[in-house]
Amino acid sequence: MNATIDARGLSCPQPVILVMNRIKEQKNGTIEILVDTDTARENVSRAAGSKGWFVDRIEQDGTGYRIVIVKK
Repeated sequence: MNATIDARGLSCPQPVILVMNRIKEQKNGTIEILVDTDTARENVSRAAGSKGWFVDRIEQDGTGYRIVIVKK
């Protein structure tokens, strides 16, 4: 299952909370997260890793970032 979370415009910890809630629901697959700050990028990546998700890639996306996390 794949999902996209658009957390642009949200300040921390809201992006992390959205990702953690999705991880609880999804268990595995791919999740794409859109954020617009360096802090959100770092916190989301760290939180996902703490739950066993691998950060597949982080790409510049306009003025923000596209984070792709994966768990098999």
